[in-house]
Amino acid sequence: MSFQSLGLSDALLKAISKKGYTSPSPIQEKAIPPVLEGRDVLASAQTGTGKTAGFTLPLLHCLSENPKAKFRPIRALILTPTRELAAQVYESVKDYSEFLNIKSAVIFGGVNQKPQVATLRRGVDVLVATPGRLLDLQNQNLLSIKRVEIFVLDEADRMLDMGFLRDIERVMKLMPDKRQNLMFSATFSKDIRKLANGILNHPVKVEATPENSTVDAISQKVYRVAKNKKTGLIIKLISEGNWKQVLVFTRTKHGANRLTKKMISAGISAAAIHGNKSQGARTKALAGFKNGSVRVLVATDIAARGLDIPLLPHVVNFELPNISEDYVHRIGRTGRAGANGQAISLVSADETSYLKNIEKLIGERIEVDIVEGFEPDPNASTEPIKPGQNRQRRNSRNSNSKNSGQHRNRRNKSNNNSRNRKDRRN
Repeated sequence: MSFQSLGLSDALLKAISKKGYTSPSPIQEKAIPPVLEGRDVLASAQTGTGKTAGFTLPLLHCLSENPKAKFRPIRALILTPTRELAAQVYESVKDYSEFLNIKSAVIFGGVNQKPQVATLRRGVDVLVATPGRLLDLQNQNLLSIKRVEIFVLDEADRMLDMGFLRDIERVMKLMPDKRQNLMFSATFSKDIRKLANGILNHPVKVEATPENSTVDAISQKVYRVAKNKKTGLIIKLISEGNWKQVLVFTRTKHGANRLTKKMISAGISAAAIHGNKSQGARTKALAGFKNGSVRVLVATDIAARGLDIPLLPHVVNFELPNISEDYVHRIGRTGRAGANGQAISLVSADETSYLKNIEKLIGERIEVDIVEGFEPDPNASTEPIKPGQNRQRRNSRNSNSKNSGQHRNRRNKSNNNSRNRKDRRN
């Protein structure tokens, strides 16, 4: 099948051709026709399947068929969970609308709102946004979504994972009841189906791949290793394998920072990307990773679905996620657009149950290997570390240190009895 057979306009076909695409992916082939018909759509698609074009192309076609050049209210709203994903969806909108009389903008937090507001005031047809900044600007009466004709909820399952349900509900109330709704998700969980029932009107359901399946082009491997030897092993694999571009996932922000420092100390250019980093730092790290000046990008799950890195060859799970579905999203960063990719997981004893759950989810056993000198600890417990457990231990140590310091302060400031009593109560 060709893009021409889908009924897209000549201007869109020209933009598609300029990007070098010749035929639609399965999700595009299934999603574009019902969107062009004006139907609501519930789509399940893994990362790397071309889903962004699956809603961007027909959305732009529909808007261009009924242009409103004199006054440009926001006619299409695309809501995404992360800043990175918002920026990338916006780039797709810009690329595909190059030969159309369509104006677009992107807004997200972490950066100055003034340039975003200035763009909105000049008129925008398509707005790509994260929930927080959208609601913030709306509360300041700096934008209105009362004229939205097409609403897209991208990465809906990730939205729920990140606690955006209330924000989604608030956004829904700000839009007109009569509109077309498109909802894209990597999974069709019970929560997603419940959310879809409240948003979509008799939707067409399309799936590009079996739910929670892993791309065939991805080679998966597990290295069993002692927890305290993981850093040494990953440095060895990257150095001896001469890996030029590696995306590494950790469970925590602090873990990402620590591993990045160890990488740099070993002579491997690396950068961390997570929620505590400013938007400027995140953009700089991602740009360096794409242009090759940064060899290793260490990320938390905020980047699991929000990064678009063409032909990424290696993904490493420095720590397995405790939510099995996140494994699929993580390794989905590689093996995209028909390219081969390798997904490596470093698994310590306390992650044994996580590995079993992942294998159960994907329906296959993952090849296991052990590297000499980095063997697993035979005496280590297989009991999984509960989320926050390490933090509690650190806080406990910090609390003890703080308490001892308070006692010293009380001895040194015995003349301030009321303050001493307050310190003891705290």
